[in-house]
Amino acid sequence: MRISLINILIFIFTFYSYSLPKRAITVDDLLSFGRISDHQISPDGKTIAFVLTYQLKSENKSESNIYLVPAAGGEIRRLTKTKSRNSNPRWMPDGKKISYISTADSGSQIWTIDIDSGEAEKITNIAGGVSGIIVSPDGKWFAFASEVFPDYLDEESNAKRLEEIEKSEVKAKIFTGLPYRIWNYWKDGKRSHLFIMPSGGGKAVDITPGDFDCPPVDLGGYWDYTFSPDSKEIAFTKNTDTHIAVSTNNDIYVIPVEGGKEKKVTENPANDSQPLYSPDGRYLAYLMMKRAGFEADRRELVLYERKTGRLINLTENFDRSVKDVVWSPDSKSLFFNADDKGNVSVFNVKVVSKKVSPILTNGWNSRLVCSPGGKHIIIIRESSNMPAEIFTMDKDGKNLRQITSVNSNLAREIEMNTLDSFWFKGAQGADVNGFLLKPPFFDPQKKYPAILLVHGGPQGQWGDDFHYRWNSQMFASRGYVVIMINPRGSTGYGQKFTDEVSKDWGGRAYVDLMNGLDYVVRTYPFVDSSRIAGAGASYGGYMMNWIIGHTDRLRCVISHDGMFNPASAYGTTEELWFNEWEFGGTPYDNPELYYKFSPMEYVKNFKTPALVIHGQNDYRLDVSEGFQLFTALQRQGVKSKMLYFPDEGHWIIKPLNVELWYKTVLDWIDENTR
Repeated sequence: MRISLINILIFIFTFYSYSLPKRAITVDDLLSFGRISDHQISPDGKTIAFVLTYQLKSENKSESNIYLVPAAGGEIRRLTKTKSRNSNPRWMPDGKKISYISTADSGSQIWTIDIDSGEAEKITNIAGGVSGIIVSPDGKWFAFASEVFPDYLDEESNAKRLEEIEKSEVKAKIFTGLPYRIWNYWKDGKRSHLFIMPSGGGKAVDITPGDFDCPPVDLGGYWDYTFSPDSKEIAFTKNTDTHIAVSTNNDIYVIPVEGGKEKKVTENPANDSQPLYSPDGRYLAYLMMKRAGFEADRRELVLYERKTGRLINLTENFDRSVKDVVWSPDSKSLFFNADDKGNVSVFNVKVVSKKVSPILTNGWNSRLVCSPGGKHIIIIRESSNMPAEIFTMDKDGKNLRQITSVNSNLAREIEMNTLDSFWFKGAQGADVNGFLLKPPFFDPQKKYPAILLVHGGPQGQWGDDFHYRWNSQMFASRGYVVIMINPRGSTGYGQKFTDEVSKDWGGRAYVDLMNGLDYVVRTYPFVDSSRIAGAGASYGGYMMNWIIGHTDRLRCVISHDGMFNPASAYGTTEELWFNEWEFGGTPYDNPELYYKFSPMEYVKNFKTPALVIHGQNDYRLDVSEGFQLFTALQRQGVKSKMLYFPDEGHWIIKPLNVELWYKTVLDWIDENTR
C-alpha cells in the first residue's frame, strides 16, 4: 500500500511539473543552470567524477565542486564541499581517491579526497599555483603546470620573488619582448613550466626549465602533456621559438619521468599539440597543422611510432579539423570529435586501415572519454534548448543515454524551441548553411523582428549548443527570430571554406551574410524584414562595424570587442601571427589589406544606431578599438551608446556583469526595432 501511495505521489508531481505553464528564459535562469565539465571515469568503470559550476549572483562569482554519478546512471553525489573553485578531478589508480585542484587554501593547489569518507588532504603549497594536474598510470607521480620566473632555481626563491612583487608599492612594468600580456592577464616576466612530483607529496621538480612556456601560451590542446602507459616517460608541448608572438610552432617533446635529456618528436614548422600515448605504448598520437602562422589550419591526427620514429597520418583525407581524441583500450582505433555542419560529431578511425567512420553525427558532443573496457564512450552533450549533460553510448554510437539531469527540472519550466537548419547560395554560388530559432510561444501568423548573430573567430561556427555568452534562447526570449549564419571562414564545412575568409574579411563572408538575410526574408514570412538587428563579438563585432559602413538595412547593431581599425589592432594585440596571416603581413610592410578591410575607412557611411561593448582587460582586441568606434559614431552624429567593463576581458564572465550585458543588449534592440 505504501509503495502504491509513493508511486501515486510521484505521478502527481511529475504530471504537475510537466503541465505547469512555461515561460521565456531569463538571465536568472541562465545563471542558475549548472555547468558540467571535465568528466572522468573511475578505474573500475563504475563511477564518473565531474565538475559542476554554479554562478553565484549574490556574490558575483562562480563556485565549482566535484560530483560523482554512477556510470549506469543514478543519483549524483557532491564530493567536495568548500565554497571555492574545485576542479580538474583525476582518479588515483586504486579508485579510492581523487586528486584535484582547489582554491580553498593558498591559491590553486593539489588536494586529494577519499571518495567514501570525503576526507580531503592538501598536497602542495606552490607559490605560483598549480594547474592541469594529471596522474601517472602507476599512481606514483603528479604532473602539473605552474608559473615561475625563467631563472627559476627553487620554490623558495620563486616564492620570495612573487611576494616582493606583491608587496611593492611600485606597480610599473618593464618588458623587453613580446608578448607581454595574454588574453586578459600580464605575463610580468613569468613563464609556465611543467613540474613532476611524487603523488604522496614531496619536492616538485621543474622538467622544462628555460625562458619559454610549457604549456605554450596559445594553440595548445585540451591537454598539453601526458604520461606513457608504463609511467616512465612524459610527453609535452612547448614552443622554443625566439619570437612566439609571431610563431605557431608548438612541438612535442618527450623526457624520462625520473630525469634525463628531452627528445624532440616533431619537426613540423606549424602547430603540433595534444600528445596521447596508445595504451600498448607503441604510438604517441598528436594533432598536427601544416601551415606555419595559421592558427585555424586543419588539425590532422598523426601517430608517431616510438621505436622507429615513423609518422602515420590517419586523417590526411578527412576534411574536418580534429578536436578531442581518445584511444580505444585495445590500441586498434581512436575516437575523436570535429566541427561538422553546425554539429560537433564523433568519429572513429582505425589505425591499420585509416578508415574514418561517423559514430554520432547530430548534436554538440564534447570531451570524449572511453570506458576502461572499451565498450562505451562517455561524452558531454548539449543542444540549443538543453544545457550540457553527461551522456554515454556504445562504441558504435548506438544506445545513446543520458546519465545526468542536473538542469532538467529548470529546463522543463522554460519554453525553448529547437533550431531550424537552412541552406542558401552565398558568394560565388557556394552552398552556405544557417540556423533559425523561433521565439518562445511562436505564432506563425505574426510578424516578428529578427536578430542576425555573427560568430567570432572568424574561424568558428554557430551550431546546436547552449552557448552561455551568446545564448540564442536569450536573444529570442523577448520575441525575436534569431538568425545564425555560418559564412565563409566557418569551421565544419571543409578547410577550403574555412580558408576563404583569410585576407578577405569584408568580402565573401559579408556577401554570404547578406545573401543569407535575403534568403530568410524570402523563405520565412513571419520575419519582418524592416526590423532586423545585428550583433556579434570579436570577428562578429568587426562584421557589425563593416556592415554599418556598407548597408543601412539593419535597424541597429551591437559590436562587442570588435576590430575597428586593423592597423591599430595589430599594434595592440598579443597574438601577432593571427593578424599577419589574416591581413597578409604587417601593416608596415603590406598595408593594403589593413586599409581595404578597415571599417574605419567607411565611417562617413555610418547611419545605423550602434551599441559598442568592450572590456578593459581584453588584450586580444584592445579596448582602444571600442573607444575609437564609439568616438567615430559620436562624431558622425549616429545614435550610439557604449557599455564599458573595467573588470572584464574578451568575454563577460562575472554574473552581475552578465546580467547587465544581456539587459543592455536586449534593451537596445527593443528600443530600435519596436
